[in-house]
Amino acid sequence: MRLDHISYAASHDQLVDVVQRLGSRIGSAFIDGGIHPRFGTRNFVLPLKNGHYLEVVCPINHPAADQSPFGKIVTKRANEGGGWLTWVVSTEDISPIEKRLGRQAVVGHRKKPDGKDLRWKQIGVLGTLSDSQLPFFIEWETSDHPSKDGNPIAKITSIEISGNKEKVKNWLNAEP
Repeated sequence: MRLDHISYAASHDQLVDVVQRLGSRIGSAFIDGGIHPRFGTRNFVLPLKNGHYLEVVCPINHPAADQSPFGKIVTKRANEGGGWLTWVVSTEDISPIEKRLGRQAVVGHRKKPDGKDLRWKQIGVLGTLSDSQLPFFIEWETSDHPSKDGNPIAKITSIEISGNKEKVKNWLNAEP
């Protein structure tokens, strides 16, 4: 497992301002990531070095934003004024996590403005929804990772999460 990306939530009305403000502070431009039709969200991504990226995500006016766990967590955070949402951990095999959590991962996808369709599986958003210190997990099904878009100039050197260290450790490392 490794850090995949960090998500920042904004309302649809705040999206452009947040993308411009964060991009200016980092010294790089975000790229239109497209719509997550299954989740009722859309995003802009900022590719970072070392296979990471920063995502600014907002809910869209779509029933999935109120029905899917990811749409719910994005909508909730956007309605609270926006801000840092979560961190996401990638794995090459999500099946042990499915077994441990007792449910199947959800297939996600988004069509990028250039027409490429990104596909992944994700699980653990319900854990993030109930406890914001917990990341969710992702397994990429396509090789066109968002960190490969553009020319990354910035990198994540560390992240700091407040909360219960043992709970996070158990969430990340528990065996099925």
